[in-house]
Amino acid sequence: MSAAQTTTADLPPAKQKTSPGAKPGSQAAPGRPVRKGPGATPWLLLAPCLLVIALVMGYPLYRLVALSFQSFGKSELWGFKDPEFVGFDNFAKILGDGEFWAVVLRTVIFAVGAVAATMVIGMLIALLLQKVSGWVKALISIALVASWGMPIIVATAVFKWLFDADYGVLNYMMSKLPGVDMIGHNWFTSGPQGLAVIMLLVVWGAVPFVVITLSAGLTQVPKELEEAARLDGAGAWGVFRHVTLPILKPILVMLTTLSVIWDMGVFPQVFVMRNGNPEAEFQLLTTYSYQQAFVVNDYSGGSAIALVTVLLLLGVVAVYMRQMLKIGEVE
Repeated sequence: MSAAQTTTADLPPAKQKTSPGAKPGSQAAPGRPVRKGPGATPWLLLAPCLLVIALVMGYPLYRLVALSFQSFGKSELWGFKDPEFVGFDNFAKILGDGEFWAVVLRTVIFAVGAVAATMVIGMLIALLLQKVSGWVKALISIALVASWGMPIIVATAVFKWLFDADYGVLNYMMSKLPGVDMIGHNWFTSGPQGLAVIMLLVVWGAVPFVVITLSAGLTQVPKELEEAARLDGAGAWGVFRHVTLPILKPILVMLTTLSVIWDMGVFPQVFVMRNGNPEAEFQLLTTYSYQQAFVVNDYSGGSAIALVTVLLLLGVVAVYMRQMLKIGEVE
């Protein structure tokens, strides 16, 4: 047999080539290291963090679930009576209460409005930052970070002063407009109007995070794609819709989900704005749970409301995970 007729099967095992798609168990190429799994190292590194999460969140969540299935009031708190297991009675009570469903609807409307305003304003400011000069961008960034870093209680106090009926700056400035008299106007005489002020406070505190995140995402949009879209005849809206938005979709999904969770969990803004005693038309799920537990002293009922809130938020997280999995499949 000549050298030209020598086949791969006739070569020694050390000289046989292994195809890149060889199955496990086939002979590995010489000199190429065999990959091993990560083993237990990642779990050992995560163990301290997981332990802290279990202590900080696990036990309170366990107590929340336990209280929601018990009869627990002031007598049980002081030890005069032992808690009794009542099953789903607490949930049946709150789910059959019309006031609870009014609070749920109010919370959903509040969260949707706040999230929509936050995302739209945040996107507009992020796009604006891509067009302005360097020093203007620096000033806007400093203002955003300053507002983001302001404590919630301080920000709420500032907004109370701005919208004060007697000394509010907003009423004074609006009264300077022709035909407008807002002196002495109380923004909290009605629930929708007062909640709109609180929503503005929530949006003001949430926009900086959205702007900073979207600005970072916009830097990853390839300029070549935008230029190609413009050459194809797309205007500013067409470039934004067909080029920018698809690239920013994972970031937008993440920001929207986080905003929904944060805005459905709003508590200090409502509590402080209404001087620690929110009226019925200002109640959201968080303040309603607090009122039932610590004002009415129905700790089991308040725990049941809080647990329902947790389940609603878990539903939001499930939608987020599903969207992220879809994005991963498309990519």
